[in-house]
Amino acid sequence: MEDIISAYKGKIRAIIKKFTGSYNEDIEQMVYIKTWRSFSDYKEQGKLSQWIGMITANVCRDYFKSKQVRLGQLQDNDETLIENITNNIDPETLLDAKTRQKIILKAVNSLPVKMRQVIILCEYENYSIRKAAEKLKISEGTVKSRLFNARQILAHVLKPLQGE
Repeated sequence: MEDIISAYKGKIRAIIKKFTGSYNEDIEQMVYIKTWRSFSDYKEQGKLSQWIGMITANVCRDYFKSKQVRLGQLQDNDETLIENITNNIDPETLLDAKTRQKIILKAVNSLPVKMRQVIILCEYENYSIRKAAEKLKISEGTVKSRLFNARQILAHVLKPLQGE
């Protein structure tokens, strides 16, 4: 497990940062725990890095679904609060960024499954069109079409955020 952590730490942190907007050690630790617990379920049909990437994305989604985040509650010992105070970041700005991130994630999660898969692979996991097509076992044209349509839907749904 130590080898996996050292090999994929950068990828895991990058995905967490894309989802949450900042580094979050709690999420990173949950990824390692879930990876360790479900490693026996891993089937070598795909790349290990992709499997870990999906676990990371799922842990991030679970984090946003958690009661603490939904209610916007912060604990007194919350490291992000301390970090933001020391960096002189306006708490209102932080709350706005987290709110925007939640709105974006909710919009992505509301997409039809086929479009959501393509968006996650291409936008969050940085897959190329070709790699996404291989992963999903569909043509590159289909990936491009789904990506275009998903982006159109997201642009429409997220239009209120453009004015901010």
